[in-house]
Amino acid sequence: QVQLVESGGGLVQAGGSLRLSCAASGIIFGPNTMGWYRRAPGKQRELVATQTSGGNTRYADSVKGRFTISRDNAKNTVWYLQMNSLKPEDTAVYYCNLDVLGANYWGQGTQVTVSS
Repeated sequence: QVQLVESGGGLVQAGGSLRLSCAASGIIFGPNTMGWYRRAPGKQRELVATQTSGGNTRYADSVKGRFTISRDNAKNTVWYLQMNSLKPEDTAVYYCNLDVLGANYWGQGTQVTVSS
């Protein structure tokens, strides 16, 4: 069983930056997709960014040019979400996600709050 643990959330002023991290327990075998999703108050969970083990990335239009998803090259079980130029509308609980060999795993979520 793979477990995901996020870290790096917090409170930041608009225009600031945060970096989220996600660490997966165990070893990940085979092609996979690592990603970040978020759920804002009163809204459905939405995709923020994903990256395949082949290096293909995908971003929500609302975060393109501001957020960057990446993997730790030394540890293929750790990935990040660098968030720059944060806006109040980025306020949400952020969840990391791993899709591997037909199984889907979620972290517990980390709160990101952007004040205006």
